[in-house]
Amino acid sequence: MTVTVITVARTLGAGGEELGEAIADALGFRYVDAEIIDRAAALAGVEPGEVAKVEDRPGLVKRILAGLPGAGAKRTHAHGSTDLAASGFEGLITEVIRETAAMEFVVIVAHGAAVPLAGTKGLLRVLVTAPAEVRALRLVGEDALTLEEASRRIEESDAARADFLKRFYGLERELPTHYDVIINTGELELDEGLAAVLAVARE
Repeated sequence: MTVTVITVARTLGAGGEELGEAIADALGFRYVDAEIIDRAAALAGVEPGEVAKVEDRPGLVKRILAGLPGAGAKRTHAHGSTDLAASGFEGLITEVIRETAAMEFVVIVAHGAAVPLAGTKGLLRVLVTAPAEVRALRLVGEDALTLEEASRRIEESDAARADFLKRFYGLERELPTHYDVIINTGELELDEGLAAVLAVARE
């Protein structure tokens, strides 16, 4: 299989962003993360910060949609007509993910991109994670938190991530089979994780 799109899902403190950037650099692919939010915000006519909050807080979806000009009208994009009022803001973000993947030679980090892109030709889905205690210790070093604070932040982030996947994609439970390569940075260094992904991507 010729890999043209790589999605990188990550848990907080696992180093997914760093690995995603390294993969993109090694393959000469475009690295995409915040651009998903920026593009969705531009299509919706709202500030990127508001769209970013939508991924974390479902209550904002209705409020943002209510403020959109012509919220009940249909808006046409590359994949046809999308009724924002009916599909919700989640649908717009998903559409942007698919449009980005269609451009090929891209590494998409976060936004649960592996789920809506499942079955896409040339797709490699990567999950970057590590044990909670390892991730918490990293936050202690990076953010000057106490271990208790870091552990609580990891727990809250993992819960929010599960909620996001359920709200956006109806995923009741994340499974290893949602990914093609799983990198445990509790055991592997960045360069080792990169080598593992590249070995598959360059087959």
